[in-house]
Amino acid sequence: MPFEFLSDEKVARYGRFPQEPSVAELEQFFRLDRVALEQVDKRRRPSTRLGWAVQWGTVRMLGVFLTEKPTAVPAGVVRFVGEQLGVDPEEFAEYGRRAQTVYEHAWEIRELLGYRDFADGEAELRRFVAARVWSTTEGPRALFDRAVVHLVKERVLLPGITVLTRLVGEVRRAENARLYGLLAERTPAETAAVLRGLLQVPEDRRVSELERLRTSPVKASGRELDRVAEIGGIGAGRVAVEPVPAVKLASLARYGMASKAPTLRDLEERRQTATLLATVRHLETASIDDALDVLDLLITSNLLAKAERAGKAEQLRTLPKLRSAAQHVASAMEILMSAPQATEDRLVSLAEVWNEIERVVPREKLSAAVEVIASFVPESDDDAAAAWRDSLFILDAIHTVDGGPRPETVVTDTASYSDTVFGLFAICGYQFSPRIADLGDTRLWRTNTRATYGPLDHMSRHTVRLGRTDPSGGPPLRRQSHGLAGSSQAPLLAPHDEVTDPWRRIPSSGI
Repeated sequence: MPFEFLSDEKVARYGRFPQEPSVAELEQFFRLDRVALEQVDKRRRPSTRLGWAVQWGTVRMLGVFLTEKPTAVPAGVVRFVGEQLGVDPEEFAEYGRRAQTVYEHAWEIRELLGYRDFADGEAELRRFVAARVWSTTEGPRALFDRAVVHLVKERVLLPGITVLTRLVGEVRRAENARLYGLLAERTPAETAAVLRGLLQVPEDRRVSELERLRTSPVKASGRELDRVAEIGGIGAGRVAVEPVPAVKLASLARYGMASKAPTLRDLEERRQTATLLATVRHLETASIDDALDVLDLLITSNLLAKAERAGKAEQLRTLPKLRSAAQHVASAMEILMSAPQATEDRLVSLAEVWNEIERVVPREKLSAAVEVIASFVPESDDDAAAAWRDSLFILDAIHTVDGGPRPETVVTDTASYSDTVFGLFAICGYQFSPRIADLGDTRLWRTNTRATYGPLDHMSRHTVRLGRTDPSGGPPLRRQSHGLAGSSQAPLLAPHDEVTDPWRRIPSSGI
């Protein structure tokens, strides 16, 4: 049968109503427009009016006129059309009693809607199906459905199902033959001979050369690059395959990868060459991917694992040194944290704190411990990195500004003071001036109005009266001041509790 690729159900549905149309289909195909209503009004009998309107929608939906069986229409269609005309659906049973009337209506509707015979649209349909075969991997069933939709859309009356299935088969075979011929002609004779040789089974092996090459390695053996070189040496990748679509090459490659050597040997010569060419071109890419996967496995399992093991060994070796350094720093911090707070009458100097620390950990050992700990800590933290990014974002925003005057000075909120950032802004012709946020609202306080702070005298205009603080009740007043550069005055600790030995009383520094 010429339509052997169609199922019985599809054959039975061709040019017929398979079931009741949906509401959307009724509205799309059977909703009568103004011209159709004018033609219906020319009929006198209710049955002919209803029959003409049903045929008008039937050809628009199915692409054929039901002239042989005009009443083989779902009841829902008749009811939908009857409601528009105000005609009882029962009248439709009388339509077709005179066969000539049905054919006359079909000719009138054909002329009205501009439908053509299949012979007038056959060449156009062949070009359409040929384009689908060349650019897609659709099978005969899908191509048949595409052809039906195309004919309905272009208002070409459907032919018999045998005619249409034969046309689809002919066009598909012709386009595939053109594809095979083009690839075979582009393949040099030497390359074609090598490709055909892949289907042979060597005497000392049990599988063909093609089967050996298309079998991916299952373990890292070091011979993956040899496989890449062997496949590339066949020369399939050097064959110019344009204008064959990539989807068609991929389809041929899938067939070649899945078929056994005897099946491929039985193919017609041009199809065999085209299939082997596409298969080997696919293997060139696949073999490189396999080699990269093996390389990734080797790097992960050998190099990185070895480096990780070495890093863990070095970490275990340095742990005792880090542990000892941390103990020294912890001892010093314990003395520092236990230092009593200063009061109004009694202050504690930094020298006293150092004396107590050195009784436990000598300064040289503490400095060495700090260096050991610092070697394990990265120099830049996330905050510094974020500040760096903020500065570069500012520079990027300046360069991408759409319009307006060019800024001469950029003021930011302490967005990374690094020399690199200053240099980048200077190279671009800008002055980078970071500022502390809300610096103008900051107040500096002093406890001694007679103390001299040099350039900061005009800033520290506010005074803390220590006599008004209550160290014994409520939350303690915690003050902290840092010594000025070049000043011999020692920094103070905030008052909190009474001071006991071993700390001695020292006079106020006057800050």
